[in-house]
Amino acid sequence: MVRLDVITTRGGDAGETSLGDGTRLRKDSLRIEAIGTVDETNAVLGLLRLHTANDAEADPILARIQNDLFDLGADLCVPGEAGERLRLAAAQTARLEAEAAALNAPLPPLRSFVLPGGTPGAAAAHLARTVARRAERVTVALAAAEAVNPEAIRYLNRLSDLLFILSRRLNGNGAGDVLWTPGATR
Repeated sequence: MVRLDVITTRGGDAGETSLGDGTRLRKDSLRIEAIGTVDETNAVLGLLRLHTANDAEADPILARIQNDLFDLGADLCVPGEAGERLRLAAAQTARLEAEAAALNAPLPPLRSFVLPGGTPGAAAAHLARTVARRAERVTVALAAAEAVNPEAIRYLNRLSDLLFILSRRLNGNGAGDVLWTPGATR
């Protein structure tokens, strides 16, 4: 169990932070950027949940995703792909994929790209989707430089898909989607 008695440690005052294995890294390292962007994704999901608090289907999904994102942060804070430490599991990605498929099933097919907007909940889901995509890009860059659990990238990819589908669901199952009209402002 995690126990945090002291929050202000001054350990990062020189621009470094500790990983889960005790390694010290600069705060601008790619690994810390990936961990931070996953954390940012989680924070944006917290805001999205303000719009799904009374949604018996969507809110429990988002609550599980927030927990998964902490697992992902724990995975990223210990370098490597395997080992004794907590690692994101394929089952977590599979569950996310199944939930996305279930949310997508009742939606009508798209005939245009969707602009971020519509209801406040849909707009928040779009914001969360874009932050999740950034977390994925940073994690891909990290994986090109050093060992990363490949499940981390798969999970983030599925997460952004789910958040897009959820935005449509929060827009009245697509009825309130704001559609792109190519060249409309020429």
